Amino acid sequence: MLVVEDEPAIATAIAQRLSAEGWRVEVARDGLSGVDAATRLRPDVIVLDVMLPGIDGLEVTRRIQAEQPVPILMLTARDDETDMLIGLGVGADDYMTKPFSMRELVARIKALLRRVDRATQAASTAPSDPPMTVGDVTIDKAQRRVYRAGEEVHLTPTEFELLVMLASSPKTVLTRERLLAEVWDWADASGTRTVDSHIKALRRKLGADLIRTVHGVGYAFEPPAG
Repeated sequence: MLVVEDEPAIATAIAQRLSAEGWRVEVARDGLSGVDAATRLRPDVIVLDVMLPGIDGLEVTRRIQAEQPVPILMLTARDDETDMLIGLGVGADDYMTKPFSMRELVARIKALLRRVDRATQAASTAPSDPPMTVGDVTIDKAQRRVYRAGEEVHLTPTEFELLVMLASSPKTVLTRERLLAEVWDWADASGTRTVDSHIKALRRKLGADLIRTVHGVGYAFEPPAG
């Protein structure tokens, strides 16, 4: 596991807590070192601060995801939705706003790892599943690829799982709480804002017309023409 954080006290606290959970942890203190460490270590998860010396966490995410798909949990010092959406847009899977509890950090990381395991098992047990086509959107679950109007769209593992769940029940409204429980493996309804941010990231990549908001309830996948 890789922690990229330039504040020594925070980096040490995260590393100690993750080590206590039984994970092997390495810390990088700036953006370029983080990219190098990710290439060398091939970590299962990266905990990455947005504000870093050298290159920031957004550029670190772009470079890492261009080389290898890896779950990234981004840390931001500001509760700014724009920062969150940009982070999700460049390839982060989840985010937390400082200050945060170590307990929640561990829970988020475990949920990320469960999603990766689930995706790996699904790909290995059903490699011959035909792609799902809904309108002009094609979802290849075996290859974990998504196309709209024939053009491939890069999604993070979390975005992919969220899209599959929505597209599997077209026109059906799924509550934020259900999406949070089944995609993120969380039972805490306080995390529903995470669902909203990921929906916005999906809309940015696939088009705003695909997912309908049902205010106060959740979201529904609207099959496009095609």
